[in-house]
Amino acid sequence: MVIESTANSINQQLHELVLSSSDVEDFLGGLARVSARSLSEPGDEILCGITLLRQRKAATVASSSPAAQAMDEIQYTFGDGPCMTASREQETVHVEDLDLDGRWPQYAATVRGHGFRSILALPFVLEGETRAALNLYSHRPGRFDDRATELARDFVHQTSMALRLAVRFAHSSDTAADLKATLETRTVIDVAVGIIMAQNRCSQVEAFELLKSASSARNIKLHVVASGVVESLGQGPTRTHFEV
Repeated sequence: MVIESTANSINQQLHELVLSSSDVEDFLGGLARVSARSLSEPGDEILCGITLLRQRKAATVASSSPAAQAMDEIQYTFGDGPCMTASREQETVHVEDLDLDGRWPQYAATVRGHGFRSILALPFVLEGETRAALNLYSHRPGRFDDRATELARDFVHQTSMALRLAVRFAHSSDTAADLKATLETRTVIDVAVGIIMAQNRCSQVEAFELLKSASSARNIKLHVVASGVVESLGQGPTRTHFEV
């Protein structure tokens, strides 16, 4: 088998990918392209997609090409497929020939309609509840023999650490963003309560109840009503300041 990149070259590409990627989606897109190039042969292009499942939903789908992305999206249409199964069950799923494989019949018929015959899906080893898998497609039946499968496994093993780091950073970013949003929401509500207390000469509890009643009566979220109260003073929106 002709391999475009040596193991050292792949590792170098992965290191550069981690450093240059702006977020986990960008990293996964680059990873899919490197995977496809590394496992393809002259005249026999392998397509690659990556499914990342977080909180039981496909949070990120990356692919080596639009055609690969289309193949991945077919799984979401039917709610299952090799890559989703590999991600959930954390086991390798090998479809040697879609013409002979009885699993996911509707999915298989659709993928065959695009000319693909064999699929290999391998799970990444991640942390916590996050799941991911590398999905490889070929027009040739039996394309993923023992050697190709071993090469794919080696590649997934090499990239799992980088992917774990990427997911960890993404989770940290998500957590920080959620915390910031929560603090900003809490701030505008507290400021609005203070304004109502001053205007109505009432207690904090009474002011908060007035805010809640307005939210319920208008069927608008509490923080949106609070923002309206604050902005009615003509001083612009309230900002939460974070010390670094």
